Amino acid sequence: QVQLVESGGGLVQAGGSLRLSCAASGSIFSINAMTWYRQAPGKQRELVAGITSGGSTNYADSVKGRFTISRDNAKNTVSLQMNSLKPEDTAVYYCNAAASPYRGYPIRGYWGQGTQVTVSS
Repeated sequence: QVQLVESGGGLVQAGGSLRLSCAASGSIFSINAMTWYRQAPGKQRELVAGITSGGSTNYADSVKGRFTISRDNAKNTVSLQMNSLKPEDTAVYYCNAAASPYRGYPIRGYWGQGTQVTVSS
């Protein structure tokens, strides 16, 4: 199956930057969209940014102009560059990949374990 491992979270002051990375491993036949979500305490998980295998991107309005998503299809990785961070960006950030582990298997979503991002004011 497909495993996802996130890295790069941490504590940063407001206005600072962090770069999150997510690496997919295991049995991978194909990966379509790769997406970052986040979940703050007491809130629902929300989409932050997504990128297709062809490089098309979409962003939540709250992060447009501050966050940039990118991916390396050869390495099965996706990154999220987060600039001008705000306290409201504090959350656990999760990587999701729409992937198929074997030829002929249906594509489904796989999740990483999450990485904590804390922005202090």
